[in-house]
Amino acid sequence: MKRSITLIILLFVGLYATAQNTETKKDSVVALDEVQLITIIKKKIETDMKMAVSVDEFLASSDQISFIKRGAYAWEPLLNNMSSERSTITIDGMHVFGACTDKMDPITSYVESNNLASIDIKSGQEGNMHGATVAGSIDLKRKSTPFNLSKTWNGAYQTGFEFNNKQFFNLANASYSSNKFVADGSLAYRNAENYSDGNNDDVNHSQFTKFNASLGLAYKTSELSSVKLEAIYDQANDVGYPALPMDLWLSRALITSATYKQVFEEGLFRALDTKIYFNAIEHYMDDTTRPENLVHMDMPGWSTTYGLLSKTNIKQNRFSSEIQLNAYNNLSTAEMRMYPQDRSERSMFAYSWPAVTTTFAGLSINNAWEISDQSQLNFGGSLGVNYNHSKYVEFNWIFHPGTPQEKTRLLPSIHAGYQLDINKFNFSVGGGYGHRAPSVSEGYGYYIYNSFDRYDYIGNPDLENEISYEANASAGYKDDKFSLQANVNYFYIKNYIIGRILSLGSPMNYQSIGVKGYTSLDYSTLFNFSLNGSYTILDDLHWKGVLTYARGKDENENNLPFIRPLSYQSSLHYKYNRFNFQTSVNGDLEQIHYSPEYGEDQTPSYTIWNLSADYTFRIKDYRTVVQVGAENILNEYYSTYADWGNIPRMGRNIFTSLKFNF
Repeated sequence: MKRSITLIILLFVGLYATAQNTETKKDSVVALDEVQLITIIKKKIETDMKMAVSVDEFLASSDQISFIKRGAYAWEPLLNNMSSERSTITIDGMHVFGACTDKMDPITSYVESNNLASIDIKSGQEGNMHGATVAGSIDLKRKSTPFNLSKTWNGAYQTGFEFNNKQFFNLANASYSSNKFVADGSLAYRNAENYSDGNNDDVNHSQFTKFNASLGLAYKTSELSSVKLEAIYDQANDVGYPALPMDLWLSRALITSATYKQVFEEGLFRALDTKIYFNAIEHYMDDTTRPENLVHMDMPGWSTTYGLLSKTNIKQNRFSSEIQLNAYNNLSTAEMRMYPQDRSERSMFAYSWPAVTTTFAGLSINNAWEISDQSQLNFGGSLGVNYNHSKYVEFNWIFHPGTPQEKTRLLPSIHAGYQLDINKFNFSVGGGYGHRAPSVSEGYGYYIYNSFDRYDYIGNPDLENEISYEANASAGYKDDKFSLQANVNYFYIKNYIIGRILSLGSPMNYQSIGVKGYTSLDYSTLFNFSLNGSYTILDDLHWKGVLTYARGKDENENNLPFIRPLSYQSSLHYKYNRFNFQTSVNGDLEQIHYSPEYGEDQTPSYTIWNLSADYTFRIKDYRTVVQVGAENILNEYYSTYADWGNIPRMGRNIFTSLKFNF
């Protein structure tokens, strides 16, 4: 521990020394760099195959992210094949924590594709800027219109229908820009019924309704500074989860922030960006739609977070740096309420999250040194303090007598990487070391039912920090027509947290077969590999392909759960005048490295064929795009390694979409 802290301190001292010994240079290029710092490049949150993708569908197009699916809504993202506890997911750097003990409200479910500009994915310790992590970070970046655009008003409206689950959606966004004032707004509404599988059978309890709205107001306080107020409101109703014994009655989120930005024309410091934020989540799971349940249960949860985010950018000649202060306070509370058949009486009450407060403060730094035009060194680190307090500690004492009500942890992190470009080739190599604290469920959870392996889970406040050692490398080639990129990483994770069967205690849920407690393995290992290729066959005909493979083992060489088997994607895109045609094939091979200890079974291989076409035209001054397509054209019946309880995926789905841009 002392050695890692010393290394991090040296990083900061080295930055200071480099800044002091570098000659200050004043010229017009500096001012141009500052303009780039406050302008966010807008990227379309859509894929070639489908314009109106959800945030989950867009993330699924990345070779680094897979999903656990418990239904058609709110999938749990797995970065580098690790559960969401091991990654940091933020919205513009803001920490938002779900309020569901079953992880049915990941942060990705509280935004929509039409209020995002881009999604920043960092692997491993490169993602430590927003807090302690093992897998990396996913930062959902909101749209931000620059001041003084030549066109005052901009916007888009998109509507469409998906036939399999009768999903109807409307997405609208608009922005106003002037020299002093900017406004961004968006609205989204989706309503879907049960979907049908490849056997044309309805998958019951797979419906959902979602409404999302966002607003951002920015005012330029001077030529080089501005303030901005932003808010997101998200509400989901009547969300079914076919893989669980209960559904969602209501989920609501309010996410707000106020930001001050200042850029500098001269000197070492280029920009200062400070944000305060607040968000509140409420989530109500119940089983009133499941009359077959012998005992009824409600599981409400609440999560409230206050935070501060302040970062500064430094640039001098070939050296640049970003320093970030990140602090937040979160209160997470969740309850279990059991009822007999007569719901006017309550037979049991317990806190599954016993009002746990998490306070975190961390300082992070990420440096880039351009050694030459062909090579660059990236290095950085962070040091965080994590404090937990359990209000109703008596629930923890049942299984861990005398455990302290409070726990403070030190979370250091360090990473480095070297990049080299030689003609058309590129190479990189890097490594990292970091700690993460147990999540609220891992540390303080009380009888959290896992319907995948049918065990009730108990947290352990005395768990050690998880410690990650990682190595990564890449190699690639790119010319005018062909590109090929290979990426590999390896994680050795000490004190790997996972559930193991407890000899004491009896299950509380009548569907449970036992009780598991979160415990630490000596270590586990995880290997990830991806290969991305593209080829321009003709000027208007392009091919892309992705191949991924992962392997995870525990200390006894047993398989870790939810590790993706060999998977592949291959797509063709053809453009003819105003028409675009896309077709793709994707699938997984048979899952042979499954983990029966954690409820997994062998899943067969599958291949899915998709097809779409779109046409672009103008209605007066409005650019208009119409699209029609089909997913799973062959109506294959299949279930993947990551489908909770082997729920079947959607069968053939014909979709349509119409989008106006103004």
